[in-house]
Amino acid sequence: MNAIPPIASKIDLVGLLSAIAQADEEDSMNNPLTPAQWDTISAYLQPYTLPAGHVLFTQGASDRTLYLVESGSLSVHYQDEKERLRLAIVGPGSVVGEGAFFSMRPRSATVQTGAPSRLWALTALRFSELSNRQPAIALGLVMAVGAVLAKRLGNRRRRVAAT
Repeated sequence: MNAIPPIASKIDLVGLLSAIAQADEEDSMNNPLTPAQWDTISAYLQPYTLPAGHVLFTQGASDRTLYLVESGSLSVHYQDEKERLRLAIVGPGSVVGEGAFFSMRPRSATVQTGAPSRLWALTALRFSELSNRQPAIALGLVMAVGAVLAKRLGNRRRRVAAT
């Protein structure tokens, strides 16, 4: 007898959707998706609750995971041979990791929690699965994330903060 493989459990994204709806920063994410579409996406996301001071990823790392920020704050900084330079603070309702997610290049900056934070991770592999199974939903999500990237690149001060 062939067993049906279990489907990934769906997670409650109420806090994340609330953060996106209430976000008022220039580079916040817009929400073009319906609650039902977010319900589908939830099966592809992994929640993380991190303490203040936790390094999420480092400059030069080859990981392509995208992180959606539900709560807390994240410091984005660049390290050169002379000093560490803070590029941006990212808050609830936005994303980090979008640069490497789209470009398939190493991380351009280090991201560290500035306060206890709740994040939702979407790995490149899970996104590939989502796009194969639900292409319209995947497209809606990447368009929203791409808009964040475009806003950051269009803002001279935040341009270098695309991670």
